[in-house]
Amino acid sequence: MRALIAGNWKMHGLAASRGEISALVAKMKAAAPTDCDVLICPPATLVAAFAAEFSGGPIQFGGQDCHGEPSGAHTGDISAEMFADASAAFVIVGHSERRANHNESDAEVRGKAEAVLRAGLTPIICVGESEAERKAGKALDIVGGQLEQSLPETSEDFVIAYEPVWAIGTGLTPTLADIAEMHAFIRAKTREDVRILYGGSVKPGNAEDILAIDNVNGALVGGASLKADDFYKIVMAAGGKQ
Repeated sequence: MRALIAGNWKMHGLAASRGEISALVAKMKAAAPTDCDVLICPPATLVAAFAAEFSGGPIQFGGQDCHGEPSGAHTGDISAEMFADASAAFVIVGHSERRANHNESDAEVRGKAEAVLRAGLTPIICVGESEAERKAGKALDIVGGQLEQSLPETSEDFVIAYEPVWAIGTGLTPTLADIAEMHAFIRAKTREDVRILYGGSVKPGNAEDILAIDNVNGALVGGASLKADDFYKIVMAAGGKQ
């Protein structure tokens, strides 16, 4: 199974940020794993421009969220079909910040994942527990429920990203044993050919250890994806990961 290293830029990045993409492309053309897919999900305003400028290169581009409908009176929303038209390859759905800040339910996340598939793209479906839920011993129950309600019933390609909510942007990470337990649990709940990414304060200093864990098929990277040097080191840490 090919590793996938995906960068989620969140609400960061302007047109000038193309310099980081250019630097990353140059590094990857000089030396990069041949068995690893690399994805950047910039703000929606940049997807089409980046995808056009760097077409045919070593990096794919994607969206950070989409609406469940292909079109309609939904001011400010972007459909999966629009991302397809912008030459995106993936769309993130159900990120914890969307679930928390926009009150997205598991049912909405599932609808968005199905919309991404409808548009011919690959959804990255996020799941994860809060710190209180982990401390209460409910992490597996919470993630299991999200998987049951958020995953589409399909044989088409989708990706799952496990992101413990309390580790996102905090510098904290679960123990390697905790990550291994959760990824084994997720694997048992889905198909063998589904890639499962780990996300939550992935950095150059911890990427190699995390990516070496069984059933960790890549990473969903936040802050470290904004700088070409840091993200490239994480990509290189995925080299040889099968």
